[in-house]
Amino acid sequence: MGKEAVEIAGVDVKKLIEMLNSALSEEWLAYYQYWIGARLMEGPMRSEIEPELLVHANEELNHAVLVVNRIIQLGGTPVINPEEWTKLARCKYEAPTDPYVEVILEQNLRGERCAIKRYEEIANYTVGKDHATYQMAVAILEDELEHEHDIEDWIKDLARMKDDWKKIRI
Repeated sequence: MGKEAVEIAGVDVKKLIEMLNSALSEEWLAYYQYWIGARLMEGPMRSEIEPELLVHANEELNHAVLVVNRIIQLGGTPVINPEEWTKLARCKYEAPTDPYVEVILEQNLRGERCAIKRYEEIANYTVGKDHATYQMAVAILEDELEHEHDIEDWIKDLARMKDDWKKIRI
């Protein structure tokens, strides 16, 4: 970020870079959680949900690219050691030790809800001050809201399927 841009940004750039590095760490963890969960997932609707989770994984990776670029533009250094990801991340990685589809979806739902809070925080911190970071945060926030909606829909579909199976068995 140029000297003038830093002066007119109206935010503590060091604090913002810390926030963005935390978000970056969370994006890497979210990417892997989606990717590995999709690969290991078992249960009903797996064949329909797996490709969508892989799309979500790629979108998380794209978010990481945006965040890295912004950190560099602000004159910061992106977190360079993966060992730091879990230390910096508020949104935690949940290993898919139970590969059942609903468990995987619930884990990803918790991650999305945490990410929503993260990007809302970044947007609120930069609104009316650092327009570039604000626009990036809002764009990522929109993706995270869409991910949450997708996951909630799949969970509802699975619950409905279970209810329908119970009715058939009676």
